[in-house]
Amino acid sequence: MNAHVDLIVVGRSTTKLAAVADQTGAAVLSADFCVLDDVRRLAADIVERTDSIDVLLNNAGGTFHPGDRTADGFEPNFQVNHLAGYLLTNLLHGRLAAASAGALVVNTSSIGNLWGRVDLTDLDGRRRQIGQPRAYGSSKLMNILFARGIAQRWAGDAIVAAAVHPGAVATSFGRDSKWVDLAYRSPLRHLGPITPEKGAQPLIALARRGADPVVNGVYFHRNRPNGPQSRQTRNQRLVDGLWEESSELVGLR
Repeated sequence: MNAHVDLIVVGRSTTKLAAVADQTGAAVLSADFCVLDDVRRLAADIVERTDSIDVLLNNAGGTFHPGDRTADGFEPNFQVNHLAGYLLTNLLHGRLAAASAGALVVNTSSIGNLWGRVDLTDLDGRRRQIGQPRAYGSSKLMNILFARGIAQRWAGDAIVAAAVHPGAVATSFGRDSKWVDLAYRSPLRHLGPITPEKGAQPLIALARRGADPVVNGVYFHRNRPNGPQSRQTRNQRLVDGLWEESSELVGLR
């Protein structure tokens, strides 16, 4: 019999995780989304600790130099921001489907999706040699497409999915990006970024709604539904194709 767990938080830094655990009483697990075997181990640990999952917040991400490669050989924006979350969510499908009142999956996206472009023949942009803003934006576009895929494919399991842009949050997510780090360290930081607490509010609001069918497949700009988004987010061929290609890449079929 699995132990009852109210909250699990996941991250790379054990120091930061310990601080969150002290404040919330959460169970903590560490994983590096640059390593897909870490994601598989993480999913197995979560399955071991839970009987069901009511809310899954896919909030991990960052912006990285697209010329780098992960341990699995992928462009890092693509793997960390999309592919790892895709794998984790699919491996937790059984626990999400077991939630008595339905389950909610929230993907943290970004207004940066407007910079993105998804090419099903070159998902990580290696062939096109895309720049950093396009690589990041494309991964955030994929977050929306993936949420719509869940909304369509898992509706029969009472699993609802949404994507959300929380705002330009003043965290260290851009530490691996020269252009984001420069903006956040310059006087421009006073014009846009919001506190982490304020950035968390839209995710908390969605989590409180739970498996509300009204939010299924919706992209939120903070608390406002149907925020600014690429025309590609409404392309059914891309919704289906991204799911199928991602499944192939992580070995789920």
